[in-house]
Amino acid sequence: MRAVLVVNPQATATTPAGRDVLAHALASQVKLDVVETDYRGHATVVARAAAADEVDLVIAHGGDGTVNEVVNGLLSVKGGSPGSYDSVPMLGVVPGGSANVFARALGMPRDPVEATHHLLNALEQGRSRQVGLGRANDRWFTFNAGMGWDADVVAAVDRRRGKRTSPSLYLRTAVRCYLRPPQGHPELTVQVPGEQPATVRTAFVSNTDPWSYLGPRPVHLNTGCSFDTGLGLFALTGLGLPTVLRHVRQALRKRGEHRGRRLIRHDDLSIIGITTSSPVNLQVDGDLVGQRTRVEFVSVPRALSVAV
Repeated sequence: MRAVLVVNPQATATTPAGRDVLAHALASQVKLDVVETDYRGHATVVARAAAADEVDLVIAHGGDGTVNEVVNGLLSVKGGSPGSYDSVPMLGVVPGGSANVFARALGMPRDPVEATHHLLNALEQGRSRQVGLGRANDRWFTFNAGMGWDADVVAAVDRRRGKRTSPSLYLRTAVRCYLRPPQGHPELTVQVPGEQPATVRTAFVSNTDPWSYLGPRPVHLNTGCSFDTGLGLFALTGLGLPTVLRHVRQALRKRGEHRGRRLIRHDDLSIIGITTSSPVNLQVDGDLVGQRTRVEFVSVPRALSVAV
């Protein structure tokens, strides 16, 4: 088996020693090439080249941003069109970031050493799982995307990326963006199959649950959402303080059940359309994509095979 290990040396929990241990362990089972990323988007370039070269396995060692870049690189060889999971290299993940939402949703250990052993056992035993993914226009995402408040938070944190990134930083930034939204709270028009268009102030699109984590604590928005179903939509028609506090409390509960008159929520959607009159921030998997006025979110079943 030929494999490429893509390492983000700037990720929160990656170290040169850990990279060497991981590479040595993997090299005992596969013919391995190791590439360290030098710039944003580099992992996409590496994964695209690996897919074109028909490598069997590409392993992402970094945070969710690294995983997202690798996934977009693997699937870009298909010209952006959805395809069968068996037509691109298999994905492996060794967490190295601060949140590692995708890896945790798959049941991977958070510790990189334990995750390496887990991955080696999966390769030895031939274990893999086919996962559905989401697309936001031309960008693939593994666990979430959003427009509005959460994307403004990602944009603000993006300016401070690095080893200091932490749940407390996201929490402080979320409060600041709520009190002083950089773009105000623009109206978003949401369209889902079989429903009339609705005007909302923020919209979250999930590909699995939990949607994110605050340290060890999961954040639930669409508990009926998984890698085996369609997309989940969680949108609020207003961002008054009582509404926000109510849904924050509900999101942090173990069962994650949401109720409220300002809530629009759907599970297992094949497509979601969101438009705005002026550009707003769009984030996918916790990375800022840029500003958009129209985004079509599409669920792609069995898009990729992951070693688990």
